[in-house]
Amino acid sequence: MSENDQIVIERIFNAPTGLIWQMWTQPIHFQNWYGPQGVKIPVAEMDVRVGGKRLVCMEMQTPKGVMKMWTTGEYVEIVPNKRLVYTESMSDENGNVMSASDMGMPEDFPTTTQVIVELEDLGNRTKMKMTHAGMPASQGAGGGWEQAFTKMETYIQTVDSNK
Repeated sequence: MSENDQIVIERIFNAPTGLIWQMWTQPIHFQNWYGPQGVKIPVAEMDVRVGGKRLVCMEMQTPKGVMKMWTTGEYVEIVPNKRLVYTESMSDENGNVMSASDMGMPEDFPTTTQVIVELEDLGNRTKMKMTHAGMPASQGAGGGWEQAFTKMETYIQTVDSNK
């Protein structure tokens, strides 16, 4: 795998590590930040344990109406508040993996990728490094991730104010 086959984004959040961990592992939080601007997450099923499954639906408005894009995966590594690794594949609403061509994506688009989230405690702040391995950087997913993390920053402020 070359550097062109991964997206790496680092951010520092003004929130404790435990809260950032919850953003990735609790559906109620995940649904409030995941995806690019304008995308809603009506479904986020997460069985956060090694071997546990995940199923996520991204819903977006297009000129042809509402489009739903489903992804599924499996948790590979879990070190609470430090490291989360899971696979990600496009799927149908039942979690059945679908090929990129089935979804109208380029033939060379990978069927399965891996997301690695590493958290570092900086006191009341958290350094997060997210690596989306196997994802061709040329596909533009990096911009989507950047938008999602900006949404996470905004959402964190609402969670902190409700404590």
